[in-house]
Amino acid sequence: MRARIIGAAVLVGAALAVVASTASGGTQATNSITVWLQTDAQATNWEPIVKAANAAFQKDHPGVAVNVQYQTWGNHLQKFDATLAGGNAPDVIEMGNTEMTKYMAAGAFQDLSSEKASIPNSSTWLEGLAASGRFGGKLYGVPYYAGSRVVTYRTDLFKKAGIKAPATLAQFTAAAKKLAAQNKQKGFSPVYIAGTDWYVAMSFVYDYGGSIAKQVSGKWKGTLASPRSIAGLTAYKSFFGAVSKASKTTDEAHPNPYDVYAQGQAGSMIGPAWFSCCVGDKYKASTAQFVMPSRTVGQPLPGFLGGSDLAVPIGGNKALAVDWIKAYTSNASMTALRAIGNIPNTTSLLGSSVNERAAKRSWFVPTAKNWVSVENGNILRNMLAQILTGRLTVKQAAQSASDNITSVLNANV
Repeated sequence: MRARIIGAAVLVGAALAVVASTASGGTQATNSITVWLQTDAQATNWEPIVKAANAAFQKDHPGVAVNVQYQTWGNHLQKFDATLAGGNAPDVIEMGNTEMTKYMAAGAFQDLSSEKASIPNSSTWLEGLAASGRFGGKLYGVPYYAGSRVVTYRTDLFKKAGIKAPATLAQFTAAAKKLAAQNKQKGFSPVYIAGTDWYVAMSFVYDYGGSIAKQVSGKWKGTLASPRSIAGLTAYKSFFGAVSKASKTTDEAHPNPYDVYAQGQAGSMIGPAWFSCCVGDKYKASTAQFVMPSRTVGQPLPGFLGGSDLAVPIGGNKALAVDWIKAYTSNASMTALRAIGNIPNTTSLLGSSVNERAAKRSWFVPTAKNWVSVENGNILRNMLAQILTGRLTVKQAAQSASDNITSVLNANV
């Protein structure tokens, strides 16, 4: 699943105006609800799941029609902004998890906190997905489905080196050294990771019990300089130095890891599971995936989950919208979604596939109003470049990043 990055600007003023002028129960007629889903759900094997949820909903709400409208990732935010400004937003909307924070901060969604206990599997939601729907201690988004990060690798090279899929980070490091010994061409990376790929680096931080930032007494505080975070950053530096020949200062999109892999310059790469689609015809038959291992035996490295949430916009019929969400995230729906290759929203239904095992431990960025400014300011990327190039010690770079994150997240709040 490709990462969904916040693109279009949110019409904050319009959303807040709607908040002020619209009753929480909504103004739409109660004989129908409108649901916005992405076009993924129109697939031949997916559409029956939507229809089954609609039927289950209508069994409890005879005479209430469900108007499902399919959107595209490229323009759905622009269309949503327009409906917010016009006061005619849908009752339910699917949002990419990375799109949630700015809209929650703008007051575009209704608070679902009091309904949480009645929503299926709410006590076992995938943490990295559930976190994207929380803001200011309240629930605004219900996890829908997820995509995990795994290791995509060359089975032919692993077999030649006598390597099996590793169970721990130490085993992976040792395997990478064997790969390097047998593949000495210039620029070959046993494990391709761009130095400033902060998604990978922060997974090490969370594996050691650290974090990026936390709220303390209503204020955000950067926590990358905590002992556990520093331990994770130190482990990342060590791992990167042992396994990757990528630039220490460029990001994961320049070049894309799968392009390096397709050119025969990587024995493996860490990233979203969909990377397997782009390994090149030459290596498709010899490509497989395994769970990125933790430092702890039998545990996956915590990963940043991609995925979607379901939210109820301001102006929507909250009662009916929540009941539809319950039907669409029921065990029956989640089991059906899993059967067609998606990761369900709950740990209770995770199976033994690589993607599902990888999703068992996950994390998400701080759901702070100003988080996008941390990303746009390249605070994490700059920190990693400083660490890997030796311009600063791990502790110095982490402290500087933590101070910057604290300042940025609390600005104008």
